[in-house]
Amino acid sequence: MTGLNPVSQPPKAERRVYRIRGSVQGVGFRPFVFGLAQELGLTGWVLNDGKGVLIEAQGTLLDDFDLALTQRPPVLSRIDHIEAVNTNLIAHEASFEIRHSAQTAVMTDIPADATTCPDCLAEMRDPENRRFGYAFINCTHCGPRYTITKSIPYDRPQTSMADFDMCPACTAEYHDPQDRRFHAQPTCCPDCGPQLSLPIKEIAQHILKGRIIALKGLGGFHLVCDAHNVGAINHLRQRKNRDAKPFAVMVQNTRDIQTFAKMDGAEEHLLESIERPIVLLEKKGDIFPKEIAPGLNRIGVMLPYTPLHHLLLDELNGHPLVMTSANPGGEPLVIDNQEAQDRLKTIADVIVDHNRDILIRADDSVMRSDMGKITMIRRARGFTPRPILLQDDGPSVLGLGAYLKNTICATRGAHAYLSQHIGDLDNVATISFIEESIEHLCKTLRIKPELIIHDLHPDFATTRLAQKMDTPTFAVQHHHAHIASVLAEHQLDGPVIGVALDGFGLGVDNDSWGGELLKVDGLNFERIGHLHPLAQPGSDKAAQEPWRMGASALHQLGRGDEIETRFQTANAKTLRLMLDKNLNSPLTSSAGRLFDAACGLLNICPKADFEGQAPMMLESMVRKIETTQNGWQIDNSILNFLPLLDIISHLSAQSGANLFHGTMIAGLADWVEQTCQTHNIQTVALSGGCFLNQILSQGLTRKLQQRGIRPYLNQHAPRNDGGLSLGQAWLGRHYLQRGS
Repeated sequence: MTGLNPVSQPPKAERRVYRIRGSVQGVGFRPFVFGLAQELGLTGWVLNDGKGVLIEAQGTLLDDFDLALTQRPPVLSRIDHIEAVNTNLIAHEASFEIRHSAQTAVMTDIPADATTCPDCLAEMRDPENRRFGYAFINCTHCGPRYTITKSIPYDRPQTSMADFDMCPACTAEYHDPQDRRFHAQPTCCPDCGPQLSLPIKEIAQHILKGRIIALKGLGGFHLVCDAHNVGAINHLRQRKNRDAKPFAVMVQNTRDIQTFAKMDGAEEHLLESIERPIVLLEKKGDIFPKEIAPGLNRIGVMLPYTPLHHLLLDELNGHPLVMTSANPGGEPLVIDNQEAQDRLKTIADVIVDHNRDILIRADDSVMRSDMGKITMIRRARGFTPRPILLQDDGPSVLGLGAYLKNTICATRGAHAYLSQHIGDLDNVATISFIEESIEHLCKTLRIKPELIIHDLHPDFATTRLAQKMDTPTFAVQHHHAHIASVLAEHQLDGPVIGVALDGFGLGVDNDSWGGELLKVDGLNFERIGHLHPLAQPGSDKAAQEPWRMGASALHQLGRGDEIETRFQTANAKTLRLMLDKNLNSPLTSSAGRLFDAACGLLNICPKADFEGQAPMMLESMVRKIETTQNGWQIDNSILNFLPLLDIISHLSAQSGANLFHGTMIAGLADWVEQTCQTHNIQTVALSGGCFLNQILSQGLTRKLQQRGIRPYLNQHAPRNDGGLSLGQAWLGRHYLQRGS
């Protein structure tokens, strides 16, 4: 017989066991699985245990279940690995259930803090909702996580919400698997949760009157004022002793941003992401006073990320706000209510706090989009403690980071946990903060590091701290660690050519390095080239007064007699004598000091208010990249830009900025290409603070790619010293695995 369809076979029931690892607890993963099982008619169970989430599911649509697990998990979750194996069917199983957590050794992660979700915002703005106007609304998909957590497991008793007993209505939501607040540890409402010390309307009135507010947020206090009020901004600068360092602004939505800054799709995505970082955008027009980011062509912008921010901006009808970290004198961010009264009373006119404790300080993260990819400038709130995935499992180690822009990094298994931004270790309070951070990170991860890794410099606070700890230590060279951070993040094997450009790092010869060409193969590195050294008259003071480096360049060019007339300062004559007699003028190969020399010669920012100010202003002046082919020389792998400094010393600031950047990119590209050919290596790692210069990083990346070279830069770890601890930890694991 023909023309008959074969009888279709009914789908066959199966049962599978799923082990899911990653950030899958405290993010609504179990209710997601429960709802998915109901949708697909599955039976079985799901529970949390020490390794993540464990599922047994049975039914005819397990392939659909598999697909949904990977394609539409909860927004705050991060799946690192799924194992699925078939097992025996269980007869007469009638339902799918959420089981109590298994009490085993915990090896999971605490989720990062996340911006308020659309559902919570809708409830907060609904006059009929019991959480209308409530500044601490949250659910499984949003709200505080890491900053309120003492230790794992991530349960309410381990958070600063432990002091708030849930009311009957919140308790019912918390225990209902079909509710959005099922096991949402910070869940609360106006009847049972934290309270602000001042009404929203009153806070808004103070801001509109030009007052400075110290406002307690998610990871610490902000100092807040009207972003259009020049007087308030200047008062904030005076009181905080912050003459020129840029402030960030908070606006209500991306539509508002289009009026004052350029924004592409990648930047808009960053701004609206659940992490809500500060994003550096190119300015457009002069809507904001120049005092917000003086001398710079970029402005840091963020959108509201807590209910309090949304309520305040709603009350202000979207009026933009200056939002800057409340940390007087370069000390750590203020998080405690009494601490705010003691430390911020001379800065803020009004202090607004609340009674939910912040347990972990976390500044706002700062990011930028580069050629469609993210660049992490400061990694903190929203990203910490999210790990960076390494290539292999390995021993637990702890990298203590650098002196400036310090972070620490601990490893567990195949994960590297980079801490939040800690800051510059130049005061007692920040050194105490790093000690707190070490204790908390190791306690949270439940690890005891087998090795402590620190910088080669014997006088760094991190070196002294490592030597006090009851754990073996290992010193690594600064620029080796910079390149290693790229290898760790991109899971690269050596050998590679590394280009490390920054301000300072102690070399193995005890000289000041900072413009380095390295060959790196895991734990081994070789310095195969460097920038031509310049003298630093006044040593460290040269980094604070770029005119000194300009004078140094003139002196090396044989034009020392121009120093006193060109730099009309009281110290010019003394400085020339220092250079003539080689007094307190150590040599450095630093790319940062090369930038300073250019700024000094072009009379851009003779004295810097903060680290990197002069080079940032130089970059902001670039309008068109230009190149002069006689601006550099390469001799025995030493790259000399003195000819370029000679040329720009006769140009205007604008023309000099254009020519300096274009020629530096071209010279670096030739230098790297020659080295790659000599060593037969086509993979290049670029790291160091100078690569935060977008013109330099993008220009050099393009040129190397055009020449068949594969360049890699840090993305998820900062390129500056904030990423150094990741490289240290990577090298430390290699040291242990080598058996040294």
